[in-house]
Amino acid sequence: MRITVGTASTLGPERMAKLTRYRHQVFVEKLGWDLDLRDGQELDQFDHDDTVYLVAWDEQDRVGGCARLLPTTRPYLLQEVFPQLLNGAPAPRSDEVWELSRFAAVDPEAVSTPAAGQLSSAATLQLLAAAVESAAERGARRLITVSPPGVERLLRRTPFRIRAAGPRMDVGTHALFACWIDAANDYDERAVLPRRHHMPEPALLAALA
Repeated sequence: MRITVGTASTLGPERMAKLTRYRHQVFVEKLGWDLDLRDGQELDQFDHDDTVYLVAWDEQDRVGGCARLLPTTRPYLLQEVFPQLLNGAPAPRSDEVWELSRFAAVDPEAVSTPAAGQLSSAATLQLLAAAVESAAERGARRLITVSPPGVERLLRRTPFRIRAAGPRMDVGTHALFACWIDAANDYDERAVLPRRHHMPEPALLAALA
């Protein structure tokens, strides 16, 4: 598995289309979320030109995982859609806190249940490590995310320091909770980080050409 990190413009339209179709397969078709759709692709109000994406690719260049990173200094999913998960605490707003959302690492054809279907062990660890590292490179000291309880159990088996940001709550037909992920972890990066490709920004593309 290889992981690319970049914005919509640096990933390019073909790879972005694969990413958003994968998100539709996992989050809408398999997990049953009522999300915004555009021609079979899942996009929402937080998918901006400067949103940071991580995409895991297999040897056939098919998407096998994804993640989205958003700074909390601008509107983000937890703040705008699920503030109740913070149990009355203010939503974080800091250059040192980034939100991790739309995180999945699974073959969508194999998804069976929401708890097991969003993540698979080895790919999860590699993609999460890449997301934490990418956020840290952008100044993050902590990540915050919204997840179902089944994902919490999987996350707690990883080397990352996880802490609940509020109690579990039922939101519609889904049980959810918000949690912190420490971006400064003591783990062996060589054991979990796959080969990762940063997509250069347009200015760098011109400079490198």
